[in-house]
Parts: sequence; structure tokens; C-alpha cells
Amino acid sequence: MKYVTEAAMKSFDKNYMLLASMYRDEYYPDFLVDKVLEPVQSVIAILETGETNLEKIQEKFDEMTESINDLQEEFEDNGSELETVARESIGETVEYILDWFGIDIDVEDAIRNREW
Repeated sequence: MKYVTEAAMKSFDKNYMLLASMYRDEYYPDFLVDKVLEPVQSVIAILETGETNLEKIQEKFDEMTESINDLQEEFEDNGSELETVARESIGETVEYILDWFGIDIDVEDAIRNREW
């Protein structure tokens, strides 16, 4: 099994604005960005417990990504879609989370199941 090198419990950076680009862009309704935020926060919650098993962490990122995939139709129904700005915003957020917690997973692997 692979494990993260930094095993100590650590709180996430409260000063970092998750999904900042999506919240700033009026193209994305805030209530839908909030729905993207929920699975992102669930990944953070697991990492804050000190979880070190990379397989379990990847599974949580896969769950997050699939939850976001499931929102695509709702975005379209509200005149929006998960496109370039959304992809970049989610990717930047995931990369920051990985770096913050010292997780040795590439951002592209973390969101490998994305359909956006």
C-alpha cells in the first residue's frame, strides 16, 4: 500500500477560496457552484482526519468527480455548463488541496473520471 508522507492531522487553509473562479463568474449560478463545492468539501473532511492511504484518498476524489459529473445536466438546465473556466477552477482547487495536505497524487489522476 502507498501512504502519504505527512500523516499528521491538519486543518485545511481557511483563507483559500475553493472554486474561486466559478464563484466570480456570473455564468455559473452560485447555487450550482455550491453543489460542486459539497463533494470537494467531503474530500477535505477525509484529509483533515489524517487519512494516509492513497487508494482511499483516490476513491474519495473519484466520488467527488462523479458527483460533479452528475451535475452537468443541471448546469445546462440553468444556462451554464462545466466548461473551460469550471475545469480550470476545479483543477486549481484540487491541486491546492493535494499540495496543502502533501498528497502524492497528480491532479489529473485525482480527477481522472471527469466528463467535463
